[in-house]
Amino acid sequence: MNYIAPTRPAQSEYAPFYSGYIESVPDGDVIRYLSAQLADVEGLLGHLPDEQANARYAPDKWSVKEVLDHMSDTERVLSYRLLRAARGDATPLAGFDQDDYVRAAQSGRRTIGDLLNEFRTVRASTLSLVTGMNQAAWDQSCVVNNATVSSRALVYIIAGHSAHHTRVLRERYGIAGAGTPAPLPPL
Repeated sequence: MNYIAPTRPAQSEYAPFYSGYIESVPDGDVIRYLSAQLADVEGLLGHLPDEQANARYAPDKWSVKEVLDHMSDTERVLSYRLLRAARGDATPLAGFDQDDYVRAAQSGRRTIGDLLNEFRTVRASTLSLVTGMNQAAWDQSCVVNNATVSSRALVYIIAGHSAHHTRVLRERYGIAGAGTPAPLPPL
């Protein structure tokens, strides 16, 4: 596939809150990393029975299903922001409350297979968007929560957010699926 992969964003291209996500993405082709993450999430959660997917590692924490649904919701929001930035839309965007989204989603009523299929679909949409972007689109930015964020930073935030939650699923929930952490393919 022919596409233009963005370079790693400078710290001036995003709010400090996002530093951890961006720094967790390995150097190299972030678009290939996004693609590899999909296989990692499928390998990690694809075998999980629904009973285990309803588990929480602590009473006040999200269930595995809620984490996966949150990953899809957040990627949708971030991809929309990315689209707005890439198209030069300067209209300021508001934030969203992740806890409100998780409560409203009622993820426990869905199967883990259904939630995985949704994540696949969302990630496929994100990949379709980013593989069609040109250099001018990667250089664009938008305003979210009164802070400027570049297209380049948004794709790294998407990748870093997924990496964060798959790490949490492994470390705190003790899930050890068939997947291993997605290595960044060489350029």
